[in-house]
Amino acid sequence: MLKFIFLINPISGGGQGKLIYKYLPEIMESMGFQENEWRAEFTRSEDVVSQIDGAIKTTDTLIAVGGDGTVSTVFSVLLDSGLSDSVKIGVIPLGTGNDLARVLNLYKPFINKGLLFLVRSLIMASAQPLDVWKVNGKFALANYFSSGIDARIAHDFNKARSQGEISGRSVLANKLHYVKRFFTDRHYFLSKGSVTIINPEGLSKNYNVSGYRTVIIGNIPSFASGANPFLNSKMSDQLLEVVFVPNLFAFLGAILLGNIPIIGFLYKTYFLKSIKAKSILLELNPSEFHQLDGEDLTQKLGSKISIEYGMQVQILSLR
Repeated sequence: MLKFIFLINPISGGGQGKLIYKYLPEIMESMGFQENEWRAEFTRSEDVVSQIDGAIKTTDTLIAVGGDGTVSTVFSVLLDSGLSDSVKIGVIPLGTGNDLARVLNLYKPFINKGLLFLVRSLIMASAQPLDVWKVNGKFALANYFSSGIDARIAHDFNKARSQGEISGRSVLANKLHYVKRFFTDRHYFLSKGSVTIINPEGLSKNYNVSGYRTVIIGNIPSFASGANPFLNSKMSDQLLEVVFVPNLFAFLGAILLGNIPIIGFLYKTYFLKSIKAKSILLELNPSEFHQLDGEDLTQKLGSKISIEYGMQVQILSLR
């Protein structure tokens, strides 16, 4: 059994994964680890699931090096494996959003103090529980799920990146393209649909969201690169927070005001209320746009989307 396995997405962060792979041996040696106590490998798109499955069975701690999509894939495999109690998960954030890493206080130390500091800190870090949810019994939700204008923006962004319109080598360039897509897609709204929520007391209530701009469902207090539209989201209370966004003003407020002290609290308390949920059923147009932890799931979920509690994992945190 290895102490650590690093699974590295080689294209995340504009290719930073390759540099991390290069310097990890020197870093681990400087910390006193022998070569037979750890290993690092690049993820391969054609068999990443089998890579993750093999890793979680042969290590005490699996460290995912990549964006939120890489981490989400790890959680999806953990859901199927039933081994969430036997392995700890760590994150080295290389994506555009990095929402989970922000909540775990991993993002700023990595940006400000570098790889050596983060690896040293992760190896000594304690683990905290994190809820992971099941979307249609198949996909793992650790950060957030949304349907509507923001998912449309993410869809168009991913399409442009796959067609080579975005180089992917710069996080800043990615964010600027997101801004461009916002102005292009600013008139988008949900054509029809409803959301049924089971609240913490087990009571069911249905909400009509036809004509709304988006529905945002959060597991952690971070959304779309650090925004926080949720009033009191906690990552281990086995509850989600649901925010219905009726218009563009409310959407901009959710993105821009949520983290501002006092103003954000007042805005989310009186203008953009969160609803706690034990489980959720969305019934939307089958062609609706969806995103899960920043990844595009458009036309992959059908017209009925169920979100239910899946498991709790132990994740390394510097909080």
